[in-house]
Amino acid sequence: MARMYEETLQDFSVGSIVPGRVVEIRPTEALVDIGYKSEGVLPASEFRGDLSQIQLGDQFEVLIENLENDEGLVEVSKIRAEQQRKWENIVLNCSEGSVVTGKVKGPVKGGLIIDIGVDAFLPASQLDLTPVRNPADFIGQTLEFKIVKINKERRNVVLSRRELLEDRRREAKRELLRDIRPGQIRRGVVKNITEFGAFVDLQGMDGLLHITDMSWGRLGHPSELVSVGQELEVVVLEVDHEKERISLGLKQRQGNPWEGIEDRYPVGTRVRGKVVSLVPYGAFVEIEPGVEGLVHVSEMSWTKRIAKASDVVKVGDEVEAVVLAVNAADQKISLGIRQTAENPWDTVQERYPIGSRVRGRVRNFTTYGAFVELEEGIDGMIHVSDLSWTRKVNHPSEVLKKDEVVECVVQEVDPAQQRISLSLKDTQPDPWSSIQQQFRVGQLVKGKVSKVASFGAFVELADGIDGLVHISQISEERVTKVRDVLQPGQEVEARVIKIDPVERKIGLSIKAAKLSDEEFVVSDDMLQGLRPGENLVDIAGAFEEAFGALGGQQEWRPGQSSGEGADRGKAGS
Repeated sequence: MARMYEETLQDFSVGSIVPGRVVEIRPTEALVDIGYKSEGVLPASEFRGDLSQIQLGDQFEVLIENLENDEGLVEVSKIRAEQQRKWENIVLNCSEGSVVTGKVKGPVKGGLIIDIGVDAFLPASQLDLTPVRNPADFIGQTLEFKIVKINKERRNVVLSRRELLEDRRREAKRELLRDIRPGQIRRGVVKNITEFGAFVDLQGMDGLLHITDMSWGRLGHPSELVSVGQELEVVVLEVDHEKERISLGLKQRQGNPWEGIEDRYPVGTRVRGKVVSLVPYGAFVEIEPGVEGLVHVSEMSWTKRIAKASDVVKVGDEVEAVVLAVNAADQKISLGIRQTAENPWDTVQERYPIGSRVRGRVRNFTTYGAFVELEEGIDGMIHVSDLSWTRKVNHPSEVLKKDEVVECVVQEVDPAQQRISLSLKDTQPDPWSSIQQQFRVGQLVKGKVSKVASFGAFVELADGIDGLVHISQISEERVTKVRDVLQPGQEVEARVIKIDPVERKIGLSIKAAKLSDEEFVVSDDMLQGLRPGENLVDIAGAFEEAFGALGGQQEWRPGQSSGEGADRGKAGS
């Protein structure tokens, strides 16, 4: 009666779940006794095609899918029965907001499928606190999730791991802010690195480790010292509860190396260190961990003019230097590399006494002279006025060529200003000292026109001496333009009409060359263009006017500005 009563109460409608017992196993299916007039049939696909997993007499629940198929059997499903029981368990034991554990099964459009007993959907945006580039990396992991939505009608569940992490992080943040104090030592993990520092996860919130609090030494970028994921022990420097900010320090875990620095490195001490940073004006040298000194470019060489530090040293170089100054308050040390070697300018007067003859290579030109390299780093300068006894030189390139080796005479040595004045013309006798032995008034001379100006022409005579033929002494006929009559390189014959060794001038007359010796007499008309006070009397001025007419350069004179500074005068580099 009891068995008949249970059978009477048993629900055999489609979708109901009933107990079943395996009574027959066939090649592609199994028959299950469910207490109904017909057995239930279970296809092999219910066991992934492997019916060896079950035996006769095994009992389990099945869900009725069809009460009668073509063979008169009841179609049942063990898998759907299990899914139904799991769904009922979720509905019974879970609610929106509860926390469940699930395994990441695989990706679907817009997110992942999570097995929490039933398949639940996790949107990709809810996987972590920060966007995840590759959600597939989480497949196979067992994680905790928060249920954010249960739809009983559609039988689906939506999860969020991000909300769960945010909830826990807020709680951890409240606890951290309640307990943290300046001066505490905390462990944390570097979470992010920026130009100005690193953010360290303190297990509740992030604290900022500023680059200036990372090391007592110089850091170009925080990544030189820390890396993402690195675990650190840091000092809590400041806590702002209102703004919820925490400032951290790493260097404070070590003693300040600048304490007692003046005792360890008094002025004059020789030190060795490594170049750790370069700037245009110098190099920073680490002489001990956390202590760097600056070698200014002006302190790198006694003789070379260094434009930038990278021309002399590079990062990583080991160098020797001398301490020049120490400022513990500002944490600054001045170093000098050149002080480790003898200053060659201290003995330059011994090597280059005044009046001695020296040889050197023409290194560079300026508008007022040429620099001659006497030895590495030691230059002398030849002023344009010391290039020739006879020529008015407007630019040194008229006489010299770059890299040409020349012989000069030392005129002046100034070690304090690092200047040596040289003379090219002093290597030869001054032809003007014997000018009256070479030429006399009335003498017929021949030469080539060297320059033409509006007021006359210069004729090159013996020993490179030029004489001036005033425009009034070119021809008996009136000459309006000198170039209509004379051209550079043209050979002419003229008479000497004036010699002035003091003013270094020779006046010539082409007209007078046509007179016989008996007829020739120096008249006032001949000297009209060469009289003192006239602007053509001074040969230098005449040359300047000639060059001005030809578009030439003007000479630099002391007191005027020039390319390398008027205050140099005739001194060397």
